[in-house]
Amino acid sequence: MSSSGRVSLDEQWEVLRRGVEAIVPEDEFRKKLERSIASGVPLRVKYGIDPTGIDVHLGHTVPLRKLRQFQDLGHTAVIIIGNYTALVGDPSGRDETRSSLTEEQVAVNAKDYLRQVGRIIDLDRAEVHHNGDWFSTWSFLDVLDLMRHMTLGQMSAREDFAKRLKAEKPVYLHECLYPLMQGWDSVEVKADVELGGTEQLFSLLVARSLQQSESQSPQVALTMPILVGTDGTRRMGKSLGNYIGVAEDPVTQFAKVMSIPDEPMRQYFTLLTDLPIAEVDALLAPGLNPRDAKEALGKAIVTQYSGSELADHAASEFRRRSSGEDPTEIPDITIPRDGLDPDGRLAVPHLIVALGFESSTSNARRTIEGGGFNYGPDRVVTTDVKERIEVVDGLLVRVGKKKIARIKLG
Repeated sequence: MSSSGRVSLDEQWEVLRRGVEAIVPEDEFRKKLERSIASGVPLRVKYGIDPTGIDVHLGHTVPLRKLRQFQDLGHTAVIIIGNYTALVGDPSGRDETRSSLTEEQVAVNAKDYLRQVGRIIDLDRAEVHHNGDWFSTWSFLDVLDLMRHMTLGQMSAREDFAKRLKAEKPVYLHECLYPLMQGWDSVEVKADVELGGTEQLFSLLVARSLQQSESQSPQVALTMPILVGTDGTRRMGKSLGNYIGVAEDPVTQFAKVMSIPDEPMRQYFTLLTDLPIAEVDALLAPGLNPRDAKEALGKAIVTQYSGSELADHAASEFRRRSSGEDPTEIPDITIPRDGLDPDGRLAVPHLIVALGFESSTSNARRTIEGGGFNYGPDRVVTTDVKERIEVVDGLLVRVGKKKIARIKLG
């Protein structure tokens, strides 16, 4: 019997309902859990990933963490690598058509994505399917049969398509295949539950209809909210520069958590950690210093990906840097001797660019004029963009609050 048979309905409900936006339909979900507990047969919980070449950030981990919770309760994680749906492009939440990918790009991306997902999901206990395994065998008649399950009125009524049509932006016919393909994946793997973001509810419900047409018990749709980024307002995204990457080093991860506004902390605690809600309430109680709660949040997040020892180190490093001290580990950056002036000196803007701290001397000059450059053990500050300083082995150079290097002459 699976471990789901040893965990009560109320216990599973408390874990699985946490942070969820919607369960459709909710009563069916409870009945599925009850049957699973009574029979000892785990639920099949599906999550689809289109390998579009993105680096996994904490926003992506929200449904993945829920999938891991299902796993830990003894249910079966069923991961769909959408190597064929990725060729179509998910239109959910989009105000324009996605750019197309080649099969070769998708194949490379899929390997990298699965490696990143493996930091959250126990892949040894998961089923992994590629939807190209079935779609690649289909004939044109099979595609026509699938399309008979959806009317043009139903498709054009979905929110993202309706917005584009109203704005007179094109909706291409191939995009209309996406929700049907995603829904058919659920038929192929006989999903009991499917996880997705709030913007994917339409596609998740299409699967229910397709499963019923194939005499299967329809899946339950379980949607997760969209995580806001470190700016506290827009959804987390790499293109917006407001993301925290799963693969980032612990010090960077922790510092980014400490940079978020106070308002989204509850959402972060709820969706990104396993801390009990009562403990979260205590940390966020009125009158307490939000910085302490943020540090607890940062440690909890870093611990998941790097362990408690590195989380403690990251917190210590952050405190050191916040108080103006240099970090314990300072990277060495090599500068060629022949790049210096004959007297061993270099103009400060050129030094900053040579270290890779700014992309151009004009940006470097602005940094210097703003007092953002200092060097040496005594932190000598210069605001003169024409100053030339002596560059020697071991010279410490600091730009802004986070950029520091020890120069090595090569």
